[in-house]
Amino acid sequence: MSPLVSIIVPALNEEATIQELLGRLIALPFEKEILVVNDGSTDGTARILDSFGSQIVVLTNPQRGGKGNAIRQALKVAQGEIVVIQDADLEYFPEDLPALIAPFADAKVQVVYGSRFSRGLIAGMALPNKLVNLMLVWAVQILFGKRLTDEATCYKAVRRSTMQGMDLQCQRFEFCPEVTAKALRLGHDILEIPIRYQPRSKKAGKKIRFSDAPEAFLTLWKYRRWRPKIGTN
Repeated sequence: MSPLVSIIVPALNEEATIQELLGRLIALPFEKEILVVNDGSTDGTARILDSFGSQIVVLTNPQRGGKGNAIRQALKVAQGEIVVIQDADLEYFPEDLPALIAPFADAKVQVVYGSRFSRGLIAGMALPNKLVNLMLVWAVQILFGKRLTDEATCYKAVRRSTMQGMDLQCQRFEFCPEVTAKALRLGHDILEIPIRYQPRSKKAGKKIRFSDAPEAFLTLWKYRRWRPKIGTN
């Protein structure tokens, strides 16, 4: 029997994509629960989420709290053995998730990332974004002695017990470097699986900005010597 997978979807003003995204997630051929955090949306996102009824679990923040805060909120109620993060846009392909989940058949596997760059840089991605992504993988190698091809990928799949043991503090996009740093500090190898990626523009609703980059590097630095609390994994 395959393990239950908790798919956490932070959503802020994603009425243009959320319906298609959720339909594709629901169709995936593995046992799952879909936890959508409506993070202060002011468009039609809430109405669309309501239309899915019991097929999804909806958590609502009256005011915007940030991606990291939304993930931590959903993690408190997640029931799956494995947790995977899914952005509410369509930059990532939900159909790649089965390949991301498959390695967990090995009980030793704790963390799997979907790599956008395993086959090289991506056409259509803005140059500043490419540079920041390259610098982040270099930072991981310098600070933790580990080689990755894609530190900032949204597609991070982690055993729930391991993620809960990370004592996450993130509020915004620093979720990604915090998980990376703490996974490595816990002694886990990060397995990377190739995925597809279609970048969208700021005009199309992309939330993260080049100005968010310093926080990512500072988060890696902050947790470079992190240790779990006594009694955690």
